[in-house]
Amino acid sequence: MEIKPFEKKLYLASPTSHGEELKFIQEAFDTNWLSTVGANINESEKLICEKIGCKNAIALSSGTAALHLAIRLAAEKLYGQPKVGHGALEGKKVFCSDMTFDATVNPVAYEGGEAVFIDTEYDTWNMSPKALEKAFEIYPDVKMVVVAHLYGTPGKVKELRQVCDKHGALIIEDAAESLGATYEGKQTGIFGDVGIISFNGNKIITGTSGGMLLVDDEEDANKIRKWSTQAREDAPWYQHEELGYNYRMSNIIAGMVRGQIPHLEEHIAQKKAIYYRYKEGLKGLPVSMNPFDEGKSEPNYWLSCLIIDRDAMCRQVRGEKDVLYVTETGKSCPTEILETIAKYNAEGRPIWKPMHMQPIYRMNGFVTENGTGRARSNAYIDEGTVLDVGMDIFERGLCLPSDNKMTPEQQDVIIEIIKRCFS
Repeated sequence: MEIKPFEKKLYLASPTSHGEELKFIQEAFDTNWLSTVGANINESEKLICEKIGCKNAIALSSGTAALHLAIRLAAEKLYGQPKVGHGALEGKKVFCSDMTFDATVNPVAYEGGEAVFIDTEYDTWNMSPKALEKAFEIYPDVKMVVVAHLYGTPGKVKELRQVCDKHGALIIEDAAESLGATYEGKQTGIFGDVGIISFNGNKIITGTSGGMLLVDDEEDANKIRKWSTQAREDAPWYQHEELGYNYRMSNIIAGMVRGQIPHLEEHIAQKKAIYYRYKEGLKGLPVSMNPFDEGKSEPNYWLSCLIIDRDAMCRQVRGEKDVLYVTETGKSCPTEILETIAKYNAEGRPIWKPMHMQPIYRMNGFVTENGTGRARSNAYIDEGTVLDVGMDIFERGLCLPSDNKMTPEQQDVIIEIIKRCFS
């Protein structure tokens, strides 16, 4: 089989639009509702509430903005309203998913808190309930946990919830990547005390940007609406009694979201088909697909990923920005596969580099199932025991092209490229 580069780039995950979006965007122009109020915002919030099963969804400028306000809301419930100029988490530690994008944890720093990272578990590539329990033994005063669902796969939310309830901790649920995914029949985003979703350009449905905060309590929802519009008081002039933000979604972005929501299940079905085509096509290779808790959870299959068997890894060494590897017959590594895919005009990505390995957070606490501490680079195994699961998955895993506009024939080419990397 001769392989030629794709004429048009094959993306990891790009926006997929359908036409209805233009109708709602045009409606915003025609009615001149172009700012942070309008029918598109109202209808998008209503549709998401119906889809997910929450009582309130507040449309915001990004998933990160939603996380920031979710964390501030939880912090004020726990510790009270801070003085102006002081973060709501100053002097406090917060447990956070380790394997995630840094948007999950940055809002903790915005509010003056210190993230303590909880290691990953192999079953779902999400926060380990066992490591979380260990963390509470070490840091018994912590009262907030930020949990992310990686690549559209739900974590073990029931077990995580039980650990948090035992220790009186609130959960911020980062469902930015998992809109439409379910755990025991319930949508992600509603298992935490506060949840968020994202409509970033590469998500399962998109507004090109934007996000929503999900909460049941009406008083909390009204507080978020107030904070997101510069915390203006109900007065005939601009009156401000607490810190606010310019975080509300625009009615134009909401028009895009409104037109996308009816296509959520369609996009999930397309992503699921991609996942299982990879799983079938890669049979016989020393690799496996990103796992999920079968029987309990149904991912949205946002990104299809693979992990290479440890004994099938060629030698690979990563620095902060550079990487070296040595090709070996019958073996491969994430770097070789990603570089080869790129030569054929297709886009893959490394797995999220764990937060405890990031230079900005390297001095923060990190807790594994076996206790605290960091494994040395490329030395995450001690006498057969994995000391650092997140580092292991990062070393051996990669994200495959998962664009839902990819044809089966294009995917067959990617599968063939991967096979040749091991030959």
